[in-house]
Amino acid sequence: MTISNNSLTRRRLLQVSAAGVVSVGAMGLPRPARAEGYDGAFTWISPRGTLEVLDDYPFWIGKKMGYFEGLDVDMQPGPSDGTATAKFVDVGQADMGFPSPGVFAFALENGMKLESVYHMGARDTFSLAFRKGEGPTNIKDIEGKTILLGSAAWQPIVDPLLAAQGVDVSTITYVEAGWPTWGTALAAGQGDAALAWEGLRAEWISSGLEFEYWLGVQHSPLPANTFAVRAADLEDEDKKAFLVKFLRGWSMGLEFAEHNPRAAVAAVFEQFPTLGSNLSPELGTTSILQQMNVFRGDFEKREGWGWHDMASWQLFFDLIAQISGDAEPIEASKVCTNALIPGANDFDVEKVKADAAAATLSPEMSAIDIESIRATMFDQAI
Repeated sequence: MTISNNSLTRRRLLQVSAAGVVSVGAMGLPRPARAEGYDGAFTWISPRGTLEVLDDYPFWIGKKMGYFEGLDVDMQPGPSDGTATAKFVDVGQADMGFPSPGVFAFALENGMKLESVYHMGARDTFSLAFRKGEGPTNIKDIEGKTILLGSAAWQPIVDPLLAAQGVDVSTITYVEAGWPTWGTALAAGQGDAALAWEGLRAEWISSGLEFEYWLGVQHSPLPANTFAVRAADLEDEDKKAFLVKFLRGWSMGLEFAEHNPRAAVAAVFEQFPTLGSNLSPELGTTSILQQMNVFRGDFEKREGWGWHDMASWQLFFDLIAQISGDAEPIEASKVCTNALIPGANDFDVEKVKADAAAATLSPEMSAIDIESIRATMFDQAI
């Protein structure tokens, strides 16, 4: 599907996204037990159509270490439609989604009563991949070019990313090249660039896709993916208490990885052996280090894991309004909240450090040189 930038509004994403309008029950989410305050298990839904990635490592290491003990949590991959992570939360088929800022804005503009409660992506994770030797020295040279997407719903990710750099996004043509084949399509000579993100860079290397990248994590002032829930759930004290407990476990998983990233990789590989067989310990560690950089952000300036930088979010919403021609941008302070962040960070950091230090590793994982990977993490950047 080729999409002219001028023809795609946020509302039209409901028509062109892969799954279309949500059909309640389409995902068939199991709800085997009861989570406090919820009708069944608390269901978290991925934006990728799969859980077999390293991106959600805080949950898998937290599950292994017992940081979610007593919480009934159901992790779901969801459809590959990029907007499903918001739409299924809105209609009650899931309780928390992990949308990109663009998909979150799309949801709000389409009347979904959602609120961001935990900002995972403190730095902009998104990037543009180019065939080697074809990346522009100035990102404004992308004007007039074609960008490949895995889903049409990803356009609201790229538009503000480029607009923040002064690019006239009305000149960009987007092509929906399909999930998970849009990177392969770029390598085969289709399009001029492809959307990518931190962590995915390492996974693409493992599948033989060698690109160079303009990295948002180095250049973009915008936020990345966040945890969104129904706004009404924040008015229910039982649900709010459950959310704090869940987010505390997630924060502990993030903290653990800071002190032993290799053990976090190993926990994901134990959960998904096929992923472990496809990614080497070195590439798995490279992927998680890329993502840790995004999730941590400038931690000294944040008020804990999950804290929203409202200025960054407002800049994003202002750009969305500018691109779409809306008179009034979304107010970040009305749709993003830091109310749960103190509780989500109320844990014994020293205990988590001790847990990380005590973790055992395989000889193969122990041999991975963390500092060597960090030193070369941006070698693909243009």
